[in-house]
Amino acid sequence: MQIENTLRLKGIMLLILVNVISATTFPLTKDIVSSLPPSALITTRFVIAAAVFAVNLRNINALLLRDGTVLGLFLFFFLAIETIALKTIPANRAAFIGSLNALIVPLLAWLSGQRVPLRTFLAAGVAVIGIGVMFWEGGELGIGDLLMFVDAFVYAGYIIFLDRVASRHPTLTLTSVQLLFIAVLGLLWNNTQILNQFEVIHQHWGVIVYLGLLATAAVIWLQTLAQQWVSADETALLYTLEPLFATIFSFWLLGEHLGIRGLIGAILVLVALLLSQSPQKLEPEAKVEVQSS
Repeated sequence: MQIENTLRLKGIMLLILVNVISATTFPLTKDIVSSLPPSALITTRFVIAAAVFAVNLRNINALLLRDGTVLGLFLFFFLAIETIALKTIPANRAAFIGSLNALIVPLLAWLSGQRVPLRTFLAAGVAVIGIGVMFWEGGELGIGDLLMFVDAFVYAGYIIFLDRVASRHPTLTLTSVQLLFIAVLGLLWNNTQILNQFEVIHQHWGVIVYLGLLATAAVIWLQTLAQQWVSADETALLYTLEPLFATIFSFWLLGEHLGIRGLIGAILVLVALLLSQSPQKLEPEAKVEVQSS
């Protein structure tokens, strides 16, 4: 029991670190996307990440290849839909709608017959309200909002599927398959446009390397590692911290105003995380098996 609690705490800390790293991408990419197409940036990030992690592709098997490919497909569609949606709606609205996966993950688990504590839904609801207070600015709903709603389901699917397969495979190898698959899809999506972007890529090479190695490769690997010990619904709830950290980094690095709504929303998200914690939220033994990385 003590070992299970220790591993779960380790997983929670890793997911918080993932949120911190992911949150840095907003202020860092804000300037880049004005001169580099989003598809080129995504492709470059994953090509760099896949190249570094390629050494972990040895001793691959059919089951690992299948699971990694499915995860890669989920993640690629998540990124592609998000990129298209952000052309028509502000990032703040996208962050709010994306946070709905905190509710979608436990809802899908409940619909599939799993037992989900009531406090999970309560905590997720409070977290979504908190993100809404921080970011929702009203206005009519459009196609971008619908796309982000679909995107929330896509990422919920990624979290749930990763929850099922994370303990089956060495985490570094599973991550490497995802990165390689997304890099290939990104190259196909970008077609030959990236060939005309080398000058822009060279100008921002430091930030792009950071995005590729830390904000892409390391983030995916750490989430894969953490979800061996943390349940899917709690993972989705912890991801509501990302918009909170993004707001903090935007305030710190870009000088953007936080405001009273931001403070209230942040408090609600933190309250939600406290509500979600309970001693009985331990997963079956399969969740705490440590795979060699």
